[in-house]
Amino acid sequence: MDTIAVIGGTGPQGRGLAYRFALAGHEVVLGSRDAARAQEKAEEINGRLERALVVGASNPEAAGKADLVLLAVPWDGHAALVASLALDLAGKVVISCINPLAFDEDGAYGLVLEESAAQETQRLVPGARVVGAFHHVAALSLWKTPELLAHEDVLVCGDDQEAKGVVQDLAASVTGKRGIDAGSLRLARQLEPLTAVLIGMNKRYKTRTGVSITGLKDV
Repeated sequence: MDTIAVIGGTGPQGRGLAYRFALAGHEVVLGSRDAARAQEKAEEINGRLERALVVGASNPEAAGKADLVLLAVPWDGHAALVASLALDLAGKVVISCINPLAFDEDGAYGLVLEESAAQETQRLVPGARVVGAFHHVAALSLWKTPELLAHEDVLVCGDDQEAKGVVQDLAASVTGKRGIDAGSLRLARQLEPLTAVLIGMNKRYKTRTGVSITGLKDV
């Protein structure tokens, strides 16, 4: 099993994905600006596992230790953080699940940007193999139960086919099935803001929505 770093692992999405990866048997390093806080969250996750598979570290230390790195940090400050980790991310598969969103009295909405968060990561670290995935899985769903979210699909986009395949396989840690190839990395510009639509539906219908794709064969 690969070692996976979750940068921003103390937040709800990062914690939930780290939990799922560890349940599947992966060793996980939670990264945070505060290594002590990361270790506290790691111990919280380990308390729900049969054996300790999660440790906490600073963001640079976590990225440096891992074979695969997932970015689950807030959009604000994203560019500065990625740039600061450029040497640690180069040559690695880097998963971006970041959604550039804003909120007002009408709820969440996607920011209109020249490039997606995933594309920004690729531009800042050209040597990384960036893949967009896990944008639409609710943090509470990830954390609330160990049961696989079999009713949902993970949409995966990227320009490196091998890296995209790695992440498609990793999606089974969450849903029990391979992630769906959603196309090239540029399509992260459409996948990321879709999260705002799901947030609005969650609030309206008092539920936790997900994405499910029908009509595909031999996925």
